[in-house]
Amino acid sequence: MLNRRTLAGAFAAFCLLGLPASAQDWKQTYPELTLAVIPAENASGTADRYAPLTAYLTKTIGVPVTLRVANDYAAVIEGQRAGNIQLAFYGPASFARAVMTGVKAEPIVNQKHDNGASGYYSVIYVRADSPYKTIADLKGKNLALVDPNSTSGNQAPRFFLHKAGHPVDAFFGKTVYAGSHENAVLALVQGTVDAAANLYNSDTDTMVTRMAAKGMLKRPDGSQMSQGDFRVVFKSDFLPEGPFAMLESLPADLKRTIRDAFLGLQAADKAAFDRLSDGKDLGFTAVTLKDYQPIIEMLKFNDDQRRKS
Repeated sequence: MLNRRTLAGAFAAFCLLGLPASAQDWKQTYPELTLAVIPAENASGTADRYAPLTAYLTKTIGVPVTLRVANDYAAVIEGQRAGNIQLAFYGPASFARAVMTGVKAEPIVNQKHDNGASGYYSVIYVRADSPYKTIADLKGKNLALVDPNSTSGNQAPRFFLHKAGHPVDAFFGKTVYAGSHENAVLALVQGTVDAAANLYNSDTDTMVTRMAAKGMLKRPDGSQMSQGDFRVVFKSDFLPEGPFAMLESLPADLKRTIRDAFLGLQAADKAAFDRLSDGKDLGFTAVTLKDYQPIIEMLKFNDDQRRKS
């Protein structure tokens, strides 16, 4: 016999069947999520920087979020391609490369720096005590790049130096990939290269200022170095900051939850937000794929130049 309770239960079941599967069971399909980040500094420093964010995401999204510090940029790209990495922090060029090679990743937000801009620059550093005053002085010298998929550490220098009449492979005597932004600066400090490509967020927030704050920059006599001990001899045009991104294939309600979590981070957990930039960033900016189209075009240009060489 049907009663009010069984009818109500049948109606609820009917309504549930009308919902998309993602709304019913995404927590069963995704009982945990992985956030992978590109290597800008050493692994322990990166883990410390992102640990508060992963704790916040775990609490806000409602499933455990595990941090994975990638060995290189390609590992993030391939992890998202395989579906093993649901969330990722990319540089703009590594995100563009992922999209260009078929990874279905959707950008969420990027960071607004202390100068109010949601982007940064690529620079070429030399030591201030070196004889090099301009980029032209570095012809035939040795340059430290970061990673093939790094924006400020490879793709942007190649693009903008070529535009300035200094194709990297023809202009420099030798180029080496240091693997991380920190390692590129350390190669310059140690004198194994004459110049190093790196990121430059603002006058008060660079890889050099961050490393100096951690006591990582020391002369052979043990004295500390600061940003004043380095000279910028080349600066790129403005570059959009790299995004946090998620897989397009995630259920729609999960993607909404993730997007809302990132957009709400600064207000909900300012300490976790500040830890990402040592308190220098002002907020997050919502981004779309269109924001990275100029970077995709930059990579296409570099790829074309490589094929011609």
